[in-house]
Amino acid sequence: MERKDRPFDVIGQLAALRRYARSLVRNSDEAEDLVHDALVRALEKKKSFRSGGNLRTWLLSILHNAHIDRLRQNRSLTRRHDEAAVEAEQSLPAGQEHAVRLQQVRDAFFDLPEEQREALHLVAIEGLSYQEAANALGIPVGTLMSRISRARAQLREFEEKTPRISHLRLIGGDGNEGN
Repeated sequence: MERKDRPFDVIGQLAALRRYARSLVRNSDEAEDLVHDALVRALEKKKSFRSGGNLRTWLLSILHNAHIDRLRQNRSLTRRHDEAAVEAEQSLPAGQEHAVRLQQVRDAFFDLPEEQREALHLVAIEGLSYQEAANALGIPVGTLMSRISRARAQLREFEEKTPRISHLRLIGGDGNEGN
């Protein structure tokens, strides 16, 4: 039996594409649509893929470009997503401190400017090298590093300004508990 090589294994890249799409659009349904659009484009442009090239970077680049096209076509959709994110923040159940903290960090990440969020996602979450991420975004490495630096600085500032959830509680508060 002859074994076929699978240099164009897009199925093996689905998890990375979905994570990146969720990072870009902040909605799992929209992310699935974006991944679908990117895969259709990838199959249409399959002949342009170099057999020795990095499939993951190529697919992430296609996904990124599909996202940019969507932004250009429908900016009002992005505004609705931002408004929906604000509404979702208010509906967290009380008493789940870790879930609240995770939501705060997630919101801080999503509050980053688009270009900083996509750069940080590709390097910090997807584990791409700076050069691979720069290629996926179509920007110079220096620009990518600058965007990541600004994103990290903004997240550090968020960490410094956000009060930590404490398990210690002040009981009474009048200093006369022993009386």
